Amino acid sequence: MTCLGVIASIGLDLFAPLSSNAARRLTRGPFKMLPPCRLEPEFAIKTPHAREQPTMPNSRKSCYGRVLLKVSGESLAAPDGMGVDADALNHLAREIMDATETGCQIAVVVGGGNIIRGAALAREGVVPQASADYMGMLGTIINGVALKEALDGMGQRARLLSAINITAVAEPFIRARALRHFEKNRVIILGGGTGNPFCTTDTAAALRAIELNCDVILKASTVDGVYNSDPNKNADAVKYDRLSFDDALAQKLGVMDLTAYSMCTEHNVPIIVFDYRKSGNIRAAIAGEPIGTLINSAPATSPTA
Repeated sequence: MTCLGVIASIGLDLFAPLSSNAARRLTRGPFKMLPPCRLEPEFAIKTPHAREQPTMPNSRKSCYGRVLLKVSGESLAAPDGMGVDADALNHLAREIMDATETGCQIAVVVGGGNIIRGAALAREGVVPQASADYMGMLGTIINGVALKEALDGMGQRARLLSAINITAVAEPFIRARALRHFEKNRVIILGGGTGNPFCTTDTAAALRAIELNCDVILKASTVDGVYNSDPNKNADAVKYDRLSFDDALAQKLGVMDLTAYSMCTEHNVPIIVFDYRKSGNIRAAIAGEPIGTLINSAPATSPTA
């Protein structure tokens, strides 16, 4: 038989049905057949029914489905200090973790004033304002890393998403990814501001609240609401229980910057200003309890005497 004939014969044998004797012979010797290939569980294709389903805690019901908590950098520092204080960090993390028991989804925008004040450097002419603002954004990342690790250490899953590219310590902010983290009952910490200079973290809070369809912005403060004057300087200052956006702007109360106010007004996102230092206040605000000052599109009420 010629060489081509041998090759043709082998090819035909490969495609011909195997007899039982031939099959037994192929299970021995150098031509032993391999068992059928099976995918390991981690490589198996998951059906939609196999996806992780979020579990909602059974506790005090939340008044809101999703909120954005805006905290300043100073909330992580010791009184009259800079840097990150362990006690202040743990207090804030415990309050956030306690608030998640309501079943509410929580995003946190954190400032960076305890790390660096970029605006002050710009005013003094040390660095251009654009560079100073980027330095401030890096400060928010430092605070975000600290808060994430504190929450993780307490057993509350959290993710840090950054508006600027710093993948070694934070995920890039992608709206769909943030929503997926919500589905997995994770607290989302949003660092890097808006990712652009000349924008405050107040503006970042308003932007992210609108983008993530949050029901309300919780503005953490060192006072228990909005007053008609600084209560730390004026003993006769009176507190508002409720304010309209127009009145807050007209009276120049300085709760948030003009850009943030404008965005909240246009998209009808209410703001609650409250004292975060009192234990249980974040949870109480989420539960709809009457604390602090509510700012929305409704007419203002008279200040509390």
